[in-house]
Amino acid sequence: MKKNPYQNYPLFLLMSAITVCCLLIGGCSSNSEQATGPVTLNVWFHTGRPAEQRVMEDQVARFNVSHKEISIALTMIPEGDYNTQVQAAASDGKLPDLLDLDGPFLANYAWRGHLAPLDGNLVDSLKDDLLPSIIKQGTYNGKVYALGTFDSGLGLYGNRQLLEAVNARIPQQPEEAWSKAEFQAILRKLAARDPDGMVLDLRLDYDGEWYTYAFSPVIESAGGDLINRASYQSAKGVLNGRQAIDAMQEIQSWFAKGYVTPNTDANSFVDGRVALSWCGHWEFPRYQNALGEKLVLIPLPDLGEGSKTGMGSWCWAITKKSKHKKEAMAFLQFLLQKDEVLAMSKANGAVPATYSAIAESDLYGAGGMLNLFVRQLQKSAVPRPITPGYPVITSAFQEAFLDIKNGAEVKATLDKAVRIIDEDISDNEGYRFIDQ
Repeated sequence: MKKNPYQNYPLFLLMSAITVCCLLIGGCSSNSEQATGPVTLNVWFHTGRPAEQRVMEDQVARFNVSHKEISIALTMIPEGDYNTQVQAAASDGKLPDLLDLDGPFLANYAWRGHLAPLDGNLVDSLKDDLLPSIIKQGTYNGKVYALGTFDSGLGLYGNRQLLEAVNARIPQQPEEAWSKAEFQAILRKLAARDPDGMVLDLRLDYDGEWYTYAFSPVIESAGGDLINRASYQSAKGVLNGRQAIDAMQEIQSWFAKGYVTPNTDANSFVDGRVALSWCGHWEFPRYQNALGEKLVLIPLPDLGEGSKTGMGSWCWAITKKSKHKKEAMAFLQFLLQKDEVLAMSKANGAVPATYSAIAESDLYGAGGMLNLFVRQLQKSAVPRPITPGYPVITSAFQEAFLDIKNGAEVKATLDKAVRIIDEDISDNEGYRFIDQ
């Protein structure tokens, strides 16, 4: 039997030798991670408005000071390039620990296996404080994958002076919205008093996702939708069903009758040349500065099934490959603290994500000028279809909207959109979810 060369050494000498070796090779004990300092958490954020960027930088600084065991490494990516860079990083397996995503595209990332569910770390007290729209936006296949610190508001901004001149009723609640016939009559009366007959600003100076966000609620208000949400397997009979056709014919009539301002005119409402602007929360400061007490906020018209509104915005998700999910959740919970939510809401003007923050907001709290947006998110907001196929759905609808705006036959145009959507679903085998 071979003799153990260390059998006659005292135990404490052996332990000392092992300790020296560990130190020389960089540490081998369970405490070695503590010696390397705080966990570095890689975070990506889209650079929207400069004020949002400044707030995010300040939030990271505050978090790093108050959480010595975690260090946030923040990367700012221009909004115009953001989705492209995230997609490329996802394909290469190089996503950060935590990143923000545009809400409607969340399901596609979750379906591809890039995101980690948050449910196990989402405490009831935080979940109860969040607006229901925040949970709806972040949920896919029964699991919460993302949480936003703010949501969006969509409605009709009105010029009270011009509306009162035609004896238009000013609705205050989603359930008090103008009916289809009432809206048609108001547009007709406004146009009769207007030199060029253009009285409605649809913010056509925007493009892309604006069309789906802003005008799919018209289809939903009429009882239609962009896809059958029972299964998310087809748009047939829904996007080209009777209700959707009627809704898009209604929108087309606004253009045909000359009510809508050109897509190059972004100032018609602030200049007092039109009475109504179909727009979101982000324009409130500019509109208020221009109109003052003449500015009113009105829910979108009811085309038969109640007034509906768009919802959804940027939200935070933890990546599946992150080795620091606990730390990432700690930062997300920090961003959802009341004061942090209010700081970001003040910067971008969006609806605060939590009831505790809303209660302290002059604009969104009870009696606030923009409280209608909160009530809509509680009662009448419809998320854009929560499916991995959404990028194709929104692209097909955007193309259809532009064609219909320009006079194309409505049913044939929607039939084409349905074919595009259904072919994509078929090509992707129904986007069946695989829990990777």
